[in-house]
Amino acid sequence: MSSTTAIFTGLSGLNANAHSIDVIGNNVANVNTTAYKSSRVLFSTTMSRTYSDGTSPSQALGGTNPNQIGNGVNIAGTQRNFSSGVPSSTGDGRDLAIEGSGFFLVRSGQETFYTRAGSFRPNAIHQLTNISGERLQGYGVDQNYNIVPGKLVDLEAPVGELKVAQATTTVRFAGNLKASGTIPTRGTSIAMGSAIGVGFRTIAAANPPAPDLLLPTSTLVSIEDPSQPGSNVPLMTAGQSIQIRGADKGGKSVPVSSLNITATTTVADLMAFYAQALGIDSTVGANPDGSTPGVTLDPATGIINVVGNTGSANDLDIQSTDIRLLSNTGDFVKAPFVSNKTGAADGESIRTTFAAFDSLGTEVDIDVTLVLDGRDSNGTRWRYFVESADDTDIATQLATGILRFDNDGQPINPAPTLINVDRAGTGAGTPLPISLDFFSGERGLTSLAAERSEIVATYRDGAAVGTLVGYSISTEGLLTGTFSNGLSRTLGQVAVATFNNPEGLEEVGNNLFRAAPNSGTALVTEPGSFGTGALVPGALESSNVDLGDEFTKMILASTGYSASSRVIKTADELLQQLLVLGR
Repeated sequence: MSSTTAIFTGLSGLNANAHSIDVIGNNVANVNTTAYKSSRVLFSTTMSRTYSDGTSPSQALGGTNPNQIGNGVNIAGTQRNFSSGVPSSTGDGRDLAIEGSGFFLVRSGQETFYTRAGSFRPNAIHQLTNISGERLQGYGVDQNYNIVPGKLVDLEAPVGELKVAQATTTVRFAGNLKASGTIPTRGTSIAMGSAIGVGFRTIAAANPPAPDLLLPTSTLVSIEDPSQPGSNVPLMTAGQSIQIRGADKGGKSVPVSSLNITATTTVADLMAFYAQALGIDSTVGANPDGSTPGVTLDPATGIINVVGNTGSANDLDIQSTDIRLLSNTGDFVKAPFVSNKTGAADGESIRTTFAAFDSLGTEVDIDVTLVLDGRDSNGTRWRYFVESADDTDIATQLATGILRFDNDGQPINPAPTLINVDRAGTGAGTPLPISLDFFSGERGLTSLAAERSEIVATYRDGAAVGTLVGYSISTEGLLTGTFSNGLSRTLGQVAVATFNNPEGLEEVGNNLFRAAPNSGTALVTEPGSFGTGALVPGALESSNVDLGDEFTKMILASTGYSASSRVIKTADELLQQLLVLGR
């Protein structure tokens, strides 16, 4: 009798091979899908019908094998091939491929997915997302742009919005100081008296036991108006202010400065104000002519004397109208002091100005003046003066010191000079420390005979405020932003995940996978660590479908399908013959 079992056996073959063709068709359809991983079908046998388990050999007879007939084929399952596809260059640095194992992490809502497709672009709020809108995950940065590992965040590239600045920390100089220049003999000398050509006195009985003698401890409001002697009319009153405006130092304007007058403001306060506002450094000792830089009072005459530092670049020029008395509303009242310049500063000197930046990116102008201090058998000495009109206190003088050069014009003390610029009240970090390197290698300062001194700042770090204009991602996954001021900053790092069994992942469409029971837990790390591959910027991973292999499998599946159908047809013909016998 013809067995109907063959029909069902053939049917299982039809189903199995049809399923194989389904998988092959899906592979072929995704031959151009980014980072697609091909699959294959595996078959297994069904439970066989056992007619005999067989017998073991005996002395009389040999053993017999089991007598079994199979019932067809089962679909054991599908396996995904996670071998890497070839990175295909796109020319767009925002595209990423993983060369080796690993997956990008993307988030949708509170769920994390895994993908090999690395076409990420910023969305409307600057988050990097894939084509279906899932947000790329990675490690963020702290306020100093250092990577914060361990905590995943949505990576962002806020082009056009993020702004950064960098404070200046180092300035290097180059040039030559004229070793044969003129040695200074004096600094500026200016006497400040009254408009009628005499010194100042106080109102009678204001300074007992010397009733009208002007002393450093005398208050400004006790100074008698010289134009009204004996009247006890004060030259200035509380609420007014003294302003220096228009004074000149070595051809450069002295910053505008003001001193508020109160009932207790003294002449000593006024002299200190003059010295600080004019940038006179009194710590350098006496000038060659014996005078000491600074502002002093001659009590016998009531004249205020100003002595400047040496060097023609430090020469002060103060006109009578440059010192102004202002009302409490800021209106000009009069010029209370008449200046008489009795000597000009001399000596070989040179000044250069460079722009530094504070922590907010605000430009800070700093002047460096170098004055020939002396020559001897060991070489030359130059004194530097560092000033800044943008220092937020009244004193513009920041630092002074000696640079020494040997007989070959080379530096003897090449250590950098540290200055601190006061930035109080600006919102920036204060003080602003800057290292001045006058002897940076072979391109530093020298002191050789020349027609003139020359100095220039050859290097300065720091930058003004800049806006993010672009970004790139390195092979280590570092997301680096480029700013309009030339700075670059790390904005984050792309994270990658690896699994003990990536074939156990569940595909959810859109080139995405989710963790499944047999995939294991994701190990999240940076690219190149724990067996993960490095990133390939400017490329996308191609599909790993092998068309030749798929077409071969298609032929085999088609042949198997046809053969199974022939089995069904043959069994049907046998049944038909059986039915004929019964007629």
